[in-house]
Amino acid sequence: MSVDKDTVRRVAHLARIAVAEDELAPLGDRLNAILDFADQLAEVDVNDVEPMTSVTPMALRQRDDVVTDGGDVEKVLMNAPAARQGFFAVPKVVE
Repeated sequence: MSVDKDTVRRVAHLARIAVAEDELAPLGDRLNAILDFADQLAEVDVNDVEPMTSVTPMALRQRDDVVTDGGDVEKVLMNAPAARQGFFAVPKVVE
């Protein structure tokens, strides 16, 4: 898989990121390097490897299951840049 300038331009547009015309090719090269690395990772045989959450053995921290301020919608949305009908309002990024 390879990313060309048009694809980089479209992805930048969908993500609402301003990318100058002269930055499209270098950005495409960097994205292609990332995709090449992902292809290399896909070639690794992990069939006999157990999934892990850390490179060092450790137990996940657990907290008591108690009600916190997270249930207060007005407090949670107080610092939101935009809110609508009790939810965070974010700009549409996918057409």
